[in-house]
Amino acid sequence: MKPTRQSVAYLSSILIVAVIGLAGCDSTGRERSKEATTTMQSMENNINLVALQLDATGASLDELMRPGQSDVKKALNSYSDNISKIEKMEKDFAKHADEMKARGKDYFEEWQKEGDKYKNQQIQELSDQRRSELGEIYGRIAENSVGVTEAFKKYVSDSKEIQNYLSNDLTSKGIEAIAALSKRVVDNGENLRNAIKNVQTAIVRAREEMSQSGR
Repeated sequence: MKPTRQSVAYLSSILIVAVIGLAGCDSTGRERSKEATTTMQSMENNINLVALQLDATGASLDELMRPGQSDVKKALNSYSDNISKIEKMEKDFAKHADEMKARGKDYFEEWQKEGDKYKNQQIQELSDQRRSELGEIYGRIAENSVGVTEAFKKYVSDSKEIQNYLSNDLTSKGIEAIAALSKRVVDNGENLRNAIKNVQTAIVRAREEMSQSGR
């Protein structure tokens, strides 16, 4: 499943919120940068956990659907446990995305206010240039994040419906009937995992740039 073009945000926001959690008015640019990069590192770690859980969820569904599965009840229980875990991760993921999206704009506006205080025109231009460059890097996170939150939500919804279906019909015919759809959901999970890892790569790039800038 290819992420749709609706949400610009998962991790774009992640990075940017980090940046914003940034601080009170008394924080220096360097302090805000440290807080931002620390938060981004935390989000990178969270993405790793999501990727691992997507793998585990897909593997448990494959095991449940495996021809000749001798203990379908045990396999269903394992799949159900993984669904519970990935569902919680999806909700946290969406929550952070919304928070960070709202805060991103505030960060750049604050930087612009600071930049407007320079009397030296050359320094003013340098500040504007760096803000523009970092904004472009943040934008790459958004580009890689398009549709990720929606794709994640759809994946969890489809996975839960398969779980509910099999809970009501865990017969060989019931399993066979939903096998093709289950395969598509597993494939969608792999696509989602790749999309999230692409976002992570963009975050790493932005975090490195912020560390170098001292902003």
